[in-house]
Amino acid sequence: MQIDQVTLKKTANKFNFDIIGVASPETFIEAGNIANERLNKGYMGDLKWYTSQRINRGIHPERLLPGVRSIISIAMNYFVPEQHDINQSNSRIRGKVARYARGRDYHNVMKKLLKQFMQSLEQEINHAFSWKIYVDDGPMLDREVSQRAGIGFFGKNTNILTSQGSWVLLGQVLTNLEIPYSKPLEKSCGLCTTCISACPTNAIISPYIIDSRKCISYLTIENRGPIPIEYRNAIQDWIFGCDICQEVCPVNTVRSSNTPNEKFEFTPDKAYLDPIEILQMDEETFKNVFQGRAIRRATWHGLQRNACIVLGNIGDESVVPALIDALNSDSDLVRGHAAWALGEISASKGRQALEIRISIEKDNWVTSEINDALTKF
Repeated sequence: MQIDQVTLKKTANKFNFDIIGVASPETFIEAGNIANERLNKGYMGDLKWYTSQRINRGIHPERLLPGVRSIISIAMNYFVPEQHDINQSNSRIRGKVARYARGRDYHNVMKKLLKQFMQSLEQEINHAFSWKIYVDDGPMLDREVSQRAGIGFFGKNTNILTSQGSWVLLGQVLTNLEIPYSKPLEKSCGLCTTCISACPTNAIISPYIIDSRKCISYLTIENRGPIPIEYRNAIQDWIFGCDICQEVCPVNTVRSSNTPNEKFEFTPDKAYLDPIEILQMDEETFKNVFQGRAIRRATWHGLQRNACIVLGNIGDESVVPALIDALNSDSDLVRGHAAWALGEISASKGRQALEIRISIEKDNWVTSEINDALTKF
């Protein structure tokens, strides 16, 4: 079954897809080699699910959908500008959230829209066909597909830079429809290295290569263990994810426009979280508050760990009581980071609490964190 791109885009326009293109399902050999090299060098951190088998499956679209003839690639803008209202400007005790997580989980929103899009396309051409959807999940190589489909080009921070900047979410549909392929963009970052020098943890170790173990997004979301001491201050006030390399990108400063996609519910009031409230949440409250949001990926104790880092970096003595309470958490991960934060603030009440805690602490790592914190007083 064949259709033209005019029919495809006409149908896509009903769903507010900002950019759409079509890629061939040819094997992604070079992308597979790069991904396996990153994996072998340890740049993917402790992502147990990111294996060579997963990579090798993803580079062969035919294995994901037998009979595939085309890959539809879409991009949806999610940019919402910062809003400095009175409440936010008067409060220093806040943790910043990456823009893509300031509303509903985009995975669910985009999958639903793509499903509706494909059903609408079947009605448009009055013919059923095979299709399979991916939105930043499964083995699909979304950025490589989007580059091949002319959606955008690779930035040196590894994000896809489009005509609307890099504030876009990517989705793909493998299908047995025959659709004319789009042409890749003949663009690049040129000599610009702004994102590389702006990264506070030096995670962009060279153009187009990120060591995830240093990336603030990885450290605050995917990482399940302690955040290495050498990166804690560099995290600043990022409680979930990071946007620094996108915020400084010249392409974004010129081309960013507000998202028309209300279904994401991305609003400026969701740009920050209260770290103290996070520390005081029980697990059930955490699940309820962040139901349907990407923030749940950090896990309950992971987000509390991040809250401790943010409070330690803010350095305000008013947060000491909350951190002292966190010293009694059931989680060694939270206790250890609360100890670090108290050491950063170096208030007398914090020292007393640390001395009491170390006398009863049974976890060796937490004991080490407390000892390190005490040396700062």
